[in-house]
Order: sequence, then C-alpha cells, then structure tokens
Amino acid sequence: MPELRRVPVNGVELNVALVGSGPAVLLLHGFPHTWELWTDVMAGLSGRYRVIAPDLRGFGASSRAASGYDAGTLAEDAAALLTTLGVSSAAVVGIDAGAAPAFLLALRRPGLVRRLVVMESLLGRLPGAEDFLADGPPWWFGFHSAAPGLAETVLEGHEAAYVDWFLHAGTLGDGVRPALRDAFVRAYTGRRALSRAFSYYRALPESAVQIEQAVATTRLTVPTMALGARPVGAALERQLRPVTDDLTGHVIEDCGHIIPLHRPRALLALLRPFLAGEDTKPA
Repeated sequence: MPELRRVPVNGVELNVALVGSGPAVLLLHGFPHTWELWTDVMAGLSGRYRVIAPDLRGFGASSRAASGYDAGTLAEDAAALLTTLGVSSAAVVGIDAGAAPAFLLALRRPGLVRRLVVMESLLGRLPGAEDFLADGPPWWFGFHSAAPGLAETVLEGHEAAYVDWFLHAGTLGDGVRPALRDAFVRAYTGRRALSRAFSYYRALPESAVQIEQAVATTRLTVPTMALGARPVGAALERQLRPVTDDLTGHVIEDCGHIIPLHRPRALLALLRPFLAGEDTKPA
C-alpha cells in the first residue's frame, strides 16, 4: 500500500501517495479523481520506480486553496513537490486536468522532467484539435465554468450521481471498482469540494494563455508520449506535433477517457518501455 504524506509546497499542503524506489515518476490526476486514479499504475510501476501521486491543490485531501488552479500554478506546485521530496529528475505523467500542468512543467523545466506522458486532454487553444471541437467543447466545460456558484448550487446533494456519470462514461459503461468509486464521491461531495474542482475549469482561459505564451518562445525538448482513447483520440498528439522535438503517439482501442482505470494493462504496456527509454513507436 502507498504511504500517504502531507507535503507543504507553494503555499498549500498536498496529500501525496508514495510507493516504490528507483527513478521518480510523478502522476497528476484529473476530474473527478484523486491520486487513487493511479492505483493500478502505481502497483505496476513500483517494483522499478519511486512513484509519486499527489492530490492536486484543492482536490481530494489536499488543502483548500482560494486560487492557483491555473495550469502554470499547478506546474509550480509539481516542481515544488519534487524539490521538497529531494527529486532532481522525474518522468511526469498527466491526464485530463493534470495534462496541462505536466506539459508546462516539462516546457519550463526540461532539466527536471526526464520524460513526459500526457493523455486524454487538450492543451488550451493550440491548433490540432479542430475536429474534436467541431461541435464545441464537452458540455460540462461550460456548466462548470458558468457563473460562480451556479454548478455548485445545482449539484449539491446530487454529487454521487454526477460523479457516477463521469465514471460510467469514462469507462464506456464498465464503471470502476466500488471502493474507488466511493473514494471519488467522497472527494467531490459538498459545496466547497465542488467549488475547488470547478475552479480548475474557471481558470482554463488563463491556462490557455499560459500555454500559448510558452510555446511562442520555447519548444518541448524532452521525449514525450501522447496517449488518447475515447473521446479525445489523436487530438492531443496533433496539438503537440508542431511544438515537440521527440513525440510518440498512441490511441488505445476500446478504451474510455479514464485510461488508468479502464485499461491499466494496456497503459502499463506503453508506459514501461517509454519510461525505460525504449522505442515505443510502431514498427
């Protein structure tokens, strides 16, 4: 079982799960998840790596924060976490809300990020996602970022049903183990918990500007792997292709958005050789 530790970084306290020993791998979750999204992946990597999986600021058991939900600040949190833990180099893996911070961290601190894996997300307004966005962004983006307090008011008392919808859709109807489902529901129950989660969506315009400014002057030089499933597919890879020097892309078939829980074996089959520095490109 992972060790849970409270780690003060960048003005907040992060709840961090740690397991294994060896080169560091930092895992950044999305919505509506906690570090427990990575349970199977951590078990699969801990024999060779020191795996670090925090709850992002304001999410799960990490401390409440009034601000700082933009990708740039979340990237600073991740860098500070690694420094506090004595890590000088890490592979960084981010999904959904964790992808943009992982990307900015690698772009800004290539000496700290050994390898980068991003999955099932979009990077702001970078070109390449036009087909995915042809009918507009996913409906919940607008709902979560509407007038402050609106989504919280609508959902308070109905959090379990709402989280269940995402877990069902994100696994193509298969769902997740009851213990994990219950952990996610607990993490997103209550007006304050919902407000912190939705603050990430309300900061998306700021995050998009940060990403655009970063790629205007810097290329992503660390080896990078972009993974897609349903619904994002290859859109993230297309966004990364013009700004990345060393990019590998894969779409995992018959897999929903929550890749680490829906198809952990397929994910590990791609992660292990990539993290070890082997070539994962199709022959």
